[in-house]
Amino acid sequence: MSDTRKRARKRFGGYAHKKQRGSRELEVGAQGVLITCNMNERKCTSEAFSLLNEYADALYGPEQPTDSPSEEEEADEDAEAALQKEVCQIRSSITARQQRFSAVSSGANNVLFIRTHGVDPEELVHHILADLHQTKKRKSRVILRMLPVSGTCRAFAEDMERFLSGHLQRWFQEPRRATYQICFRARNSSHSRREDVITAVAGLVAKMNPLNKVDLTNPELSIIIEIIKTICCVSVVTDYTLFRKYNLQEVAKEPTNQSTGPPEAANQTQESQSGEKAEGDRSKEAELE
Repeated sequence: MSDTRKRARKRFGGYAHKKQRGSRELEVGAQGVLITCNMNERKCTSEAFSLLNEYADALYGPEQPTDSPSEEEEADEDAEAALQKEVCQIRSSITARQQRFSAVSSGANNVLFIRTHGVDPEELVHHILADLHQTKKRKSRVILRMLPVSGTCRAFAEDMERFLSGHLQRWFQEPRRATYQICFRARNSSHSRREDVITAVAGLVAKMNPLNKVDLTNPELSIIIEIIKTICCVSVVTDYTLFRKYNLQEVAKEPTNQSTGPPEAANQTQESQSGEKAEGDRSKEAELE
């Protein structure tokens, strides 16, 4: 094992692992939206597709329908037509997998992953939260949080270091600079230690530009790291505190004067009451300290 890989594992607290994953599962290289719900995944999936399509149509225009075989191809039963029909069916199957939104297994209970194609998940989700925050319209009953995922990698030391070293440059590489926080959660995973990951990510950001500073009160950017089994989902978002940790239920609530504590503390209390505990997976969430 190379010294580089050893150092990466020490920093991120990870271990080597090899496993093949199916196309219907959350996998490396995916972009999309991670969605948590309260014990009703079927209803949550329906709500998620409806909400994502509504706002995607507004941002990007209606999705174009896929091609289907013509009536003549259906009627023609000779060998050449049958072969052509089979080719068309294969092409239609490939096209269907490349539709704008498709659900794949996340690997955790009460957590959905909607894979996106031709859509910027960070732009789309921020647009949804901004509209709900402004209008205070409740457009979901079972969706709790909706987090964009701009990239995924294997949740092991050398993989995370290699991926994040390039992925985070868009926001933090000199001459860019920003205040930030790191939010971490792990589900069905025990090989990635919270403190190790947070410390390692903060070190990478500092190397990109020493002027990048931690701000837990009102950061310009929030680095979201969600690990499910052996997959690490990453995004960098704005307005994370303003939009109540991207909680659709909380962001649509009318403001009240009953809370005397800071918004973040009030939000954490509300989330625990609204069903975050019902996700059913052992998970941890922390911010950089």
